[in-house]
Amino acid sequence: MSWGQVGEPGPVALVGSGEYLPVMHDVEASLLHGRAARYVQLATAAAPEGQHSLARWHELGRRAAERLGVEQVVVPVVDRVSADDPGLASLVEGAGLVYLSGGNPRFLAETLRGTAVWAAIETAWRGGAALAGCSAGAMAFGSAVPDVRHPFSGPVDGLGVVPGLSVVPHFDRFGAHLLGRLVGHVLPDGVRRVGVDEDTALVGGPQQWRVVGRSSAWVLEDDGRHEHKAGSVLRLD
Repeated sequence: MSWGQVGEPGPVALVGSGEYLPVMHDVEASLLHGRAARYVQLATAAAPEGQHSLARWHELGRRAAERLGVEQVVVPVVDRVSADDPGLASLVEGAGLVYLSGGNPRFLAETLRGTAVWAAIETAWRGGAALAGCSAGAMAFGSAVPDVRHPFSGPVDGLGVVPGLSVVPHFDRFGAHLLGRLVGHVLPDGVRRVGVDEDTALVGGPQQWRVVGRSSAWVLEDDGRHEHKAGSVLRLD
């Protein structure tokens, strides 16, 4: 059964790239369809890059919300202290879609895990809100997050939204490079590695996913890469 049924968590989107850009408008519109017109956005993964980067993400998010005709709600989490702020956590309430954008996946997972804001996001999602992560956001949703910038440091615990998957974003652009840096990262038992091309998303879960966008998703097995083009449905039991 897919997420998003009555009494079930909302759908999850694992996005390879393109958050808040016109190319991914239809994906974001579909996630908001039938849900509250409240678009909650966290640029937390970009916090290590400074205020200029955060402002850029917030502006892109504003434009996306404007195109969609919904309310933009920025949750300005930049560290563990702000992630535990009850006032910021309360901003998540009533979300139709919660979106975690790109940056540093390890920082994102370590900043949000076990905090008031993440608890609020989980509550909203399990109550039917859609939940999306792009690039770093998608990587942080797994049970273990590799540090591709420091590949010998080992993975950290992820946010556990999709515990059976490890996501490699930007796959058509950086796939070979990223996989080379992940060689030393042993996945936990039962976790499969999935590549998602740029401007493409896997939407659904927990086992059944649809490939949407301009390109493909890839299931990466010991015997090679298995392509699933846009429009296809795949099961990851």
